[in-house]
Amino acid sequence: MTSTVQTTIPGFVAGRWTIDPVHSDVSFTVKHMMVSKVRGHFRTFSGTLVTSEDISQSSVTAEVDLASFDSNNEQRDDHIRSKDFFEVETHPKMTFRSTGIRADGEDHVIVGELTLHGVTKSVPLAVEVNGFGSDAYGGYRAGFSATTVINRNDFGIDIKLPMDGGGVVVGDKINVHLEIEAVLDPSQG
Repeated sequence: MTSTVQTTIPGFVAGRWTIDPVHSDVSFTVKHMMVSKVRGHFRTFSGTLVTSEDISQSSVTAEVDLASFDSNNEQRDDHIRSKDFFEVETHPKMTFRSTGIRADGEDHVIVGELTLHGVTKSVPLAVEVNGFGSDAYGGYRAGFSATTVINRNDFGIDIKLPMDGGGVVVGDKINVHLEIEAVLDPSQG
């Protein structure tokens, strides 16, 4: 038996959308030195969303250029790009492909395959729909916020940098934060 989930999101439009990288952000936080969190961003990424009247039939694909990592510290950024972490010369991209979408109260969960460092794992994204509406350029936009938590060890990024007295320099748990603005394909509107 198949269940159809109709949307009641104000302004919702079914169609093909392209992520606007100028008005979007792909970032994460990770515990540093056991006392604080450091934030990193990716400057180069792209993606496509296909929305359907039946939300469960919608899809997302995205690609992140790992060499575009920026934590506001060049020495740290170079280390994160190295074989100790992302190993960008061998694994230049991180990708996400949705495999399912379901309602979760007023929000949604997108489950998908995240490929990082040559390893693919199923990852759920908790998604908040921020809105749909016309833009100042004659187009139509949609906005979404999404979060998830991954363990870097699950993706083969398992370097341990122990600290004197216990603990590690970089935590295992990575909090991923997405602020996505997407533009409707003009032929759809």
